[in-house]
Parts: sequence; C-alpha cells; structure tokens
Amino acid sequence: MMQSIRKSARGALALSLTAAGVVGAQAQATTTSPSTASKITTRQMPAAMASSTDSIGSVAAVRQLPNGNVLVNDQARRRVIMLDKNMKLVGVVADSTSSTANAYGVRPGGLMAYRGDSTLFVDPASLSMLVIDPNGKIIRTMAAPRPNDVNFLTGGAAGNPGFDGQGRLVYRTMDFGFGRGGPRPEPGKPFVPPTPPDSSALVRFDLATRKLDTAGFYKIPKANVQMTQDANGGMRVSVIMNPLPVVDDWAVLSDGTVAFVRGHDYHVDFVDASGAKTAAEKIPYDWQRMTDDDKQRFLDSSKVAIEKQRAAMVAGGGAGPGRGGLADAAAAVLGGAAPERMTITMSRPAGGEGPPRVEMGGGPGGPGGGPQPVQMVNASELPDYKPVFGTGSVKADMDGRLWVRTIPTKATTGGAIYDVIDRSGKLVDRVQVPAGTTIAGFGAGGVVYLGARDSSGLHIQRIALR
Repeated sequence: MMQSIRKSARGALALSLTAAGVVGAQAQATTTSPSTASKITTRQMPAAMASSTDSIGSVAAVRQLPNGNVLVNDQARRRVIMLDKNMKLVGVVADSTSSTANAYGVRPGGLMAYRGDSTLFVDPASLSMLVIDPNGKIIRTMAAPRPNDVNFLTGGAAGNPGFDGQGRLVYRTMDFGFGRGGPRPEPGKPFVPPTPPDSSALVRFDLATRKLDTAGFYKIPKANVQMTQDANGGMRVSVIMNPLPVVDDWAVLSDGTVAFVRGHDYHVDFVDASGAKTAAEKIPYDWQRMTDDDKQRFLDSSKVAIEKQRAAMVAGGGAGPGRGGLADAAAAVLGGAAPERMTITMSRPAGGEGPPRVEMGGGPGGPGGGPQPVQMVNASELPDYKPVFGTGSVKADMDGRLWVRTIPTKATTGGAIYDVIDRSGKLVDRVQVPAGTTIAGFGAGGVVYLGARDSSGLHIQRIALR
C-alpha cells in the first residue's frame, strides 16, 4: 500500500506543477506599469504559407527535416506522421497498433532531433528509443536512459530534451521524495510526506558510456502536499496550488549549448559542452507590481480559468486538446491531457480487508462525488511582482535563439507574446502569435510551425518570419 501511496502522491505533484505553469500563463492581473524597459515593439506573426488540411489530435513536437518535410508527434492519437513542406500528409511513421513493427506504444512518446538528419522517438512504455532516418523509416532501436527518467524525455512542462555539443542527451530529472530513499513511517505512526523540492537537476547522459552528470539546477514550482489518514488507514493526498510561482526554465540551443532562463531577475545562464558557464546581462522588462487586491483577483481569476477548463473537458468528453482558453494551454503543455485532478484518496474497506481503493477528485465527474474545490495558496504567498514566464515557457529555435512565452501584464487581443533572445542573452525581437495557436516547433531560417485550432479541428501551419 505504501508504494501505491508514493506513486499516487508523486502523480499529484506532477499534475500540480504543470497546472501552476498553465494557470500562470493564462490568468491576468489588473495593474500595469508604464513602458520603460525595452524599446522593442511587439510584432504580429506573419500569415501562414501553408496549413495542413487533415485534422491532428495534438501537436506535442515538430521536427523539420533537410528536404522540408516535417515529423509531427501526435500524442493524442499515439502516432508520428510525416508532412511535406506544404503540410500535406506523406505517411505515418509510427502508429498505435502494437502488432506492427512501427508501434507508437501505449503511452505518449517524445520526439527530438538526433545525430545528423536522424530523429529519436522515445517510447516510455518499452523504455526504448527508435531511430528514424530522414525518409521517415525506423532503422534501429536503442535503450532509453535510466528507467526512472524516461518520462522526462517526452517533452511538455518538464522541458524539451536535446543533445549538447558532445552528443550527450540533456534532460530534466527529479525525485519528488517519494521514490527510493524516501522516508518510511515509524511503527504505529502515519506516513508523513517529505517536503517537495523547489529545484530540479538538468542532467547530461552519454548514450555510449551510459554515464550521467549534472549540467545545472533550476527553480521549479514547489507544491504544498497535505496527507490525512482515515480510521481505516486510507490516505488522502491534496495539493495546494500556487498559480503564479517564480520559476526558471531551460532549453538546448541548436549548437548544443544549454540555456537556463532565470525567473527572479530575467537573465540567461549559458553552459557549453565543456561545462563553461556564462551569465548574460539582465533582459529589460516592465516588471508589474501586484498589490494585495491584485493578488486576490489573480487567485480568483485562476480558479475561474480552471473551472472553465473543467467545463470544456466535460463538454468534449474529457479527451483531446484545444477547447479554448486554459484548455488550449493545457493541451499545448501536456499534448492532450489537461491537469484537471488535484486530489487523490486511497482507502481500505471497513475492517481493513481487501485491496486499497484509489480515487482521484477535483476533476469533471471523477470518482468520489465529482469535482472538489480548487485549493490555492493565500494571496500573501504570491510574489510582489508578476513573473515574466511560467513553467514550460521556453523553446529553442533552429537559429540559436530562445523563445520565451511571457505572462500577460494586461488584457490583449490575439495569442501569446514571445520574447526572442539571441545567443548572447539579449532581447532581439518580440512576436505575438494569432489567437487560438501555439508554437509547436521551428525550422531553419526563421521558420515557425504553429498548432492552430479552428471549427474543423487542429492543424499545423508553416510560417516564415520576415
């Protein structure tokens, strides 16, 4: 039973960390400061050069190939497809039929650039990585890194893995404290969860030697976990959310440099393949001060956003991304699985006999009586200045630049606004994507791929920045 409790608690923490980043990217406060920071104006993303006609379940990752074709990781439908430069379907590279040689797997997988023009597909269920050649053919299979880390190789809120200049796989790893080495309850006393960490390690894994080292650490949302025990020995795990945490984020640049974007003062730390570190100057930004009233309004609007997400999921059957607002953001981060459940209850039948029963609450129509109230921190625990970005907000393009999805400081029309930062850590551009779209990936020479939803479904758009 204790092992099940630890797994359930770890899952609840992971969901809460993702939800914190999603809510922080969507909810807005009401006070703005004068524009005194950067003179770089926000420009609109140009119109699409091409758009796919076939609907896609989700767009977790896009990988552009040398001939202009692109691989798309559709986690919702568990498949990898290939489109040409006009966004027309070329073929299916991996599907969800486990009886075929091109099986996608039973869980959402990851897609990333590999050596030369090849691509890696990570199947977390089989702990394997498939090597895909430029023609979309699976040519061999490799063992994934450590089993406990494989879920961090699928992208999303944990960051998008990549390879450094020495060919080592860079990805996030973290132990919530519920795995090996976690605290054990004393005889006759209930299990007390450890304090979740507020930072995570970014590691480099050598696929040839299987050696692991640390590239650096970065700040993550810290979840407040509470556990209660009933008379039958059942455990209830609740997570209190902070919808506006001050966090760091990371990405691997096209030359293999690891970039840490620091949230407390908005600057970039670069780590090259040799381990040498360079700290860039602070990026100019109009920091928005939050009064006590602003903080309370932010919490209230965050709760409303979550309730809208729940309603959208109920209306859509609880599966699939892109139903507007927070649901779109959740789908973009999770590839189709929105963080709607925040409470886990484990109980035993009266008398303590029989297997334990696990129930997850806080979601639409879930076990245990339906939705439960959203639990959030007190307003006094929110930061005095609104953070620049939330969890899972940083991406790297193929031209050596970082794209940071910023948290809105005022109501705007259109979609998310991205700060574009060059290799020296300087702000060089600011781009707003259209409403209802999210950046799915990049191509060389300023090409951007968007996931765009309309009345007919989700599509891939190819954009060339001017």
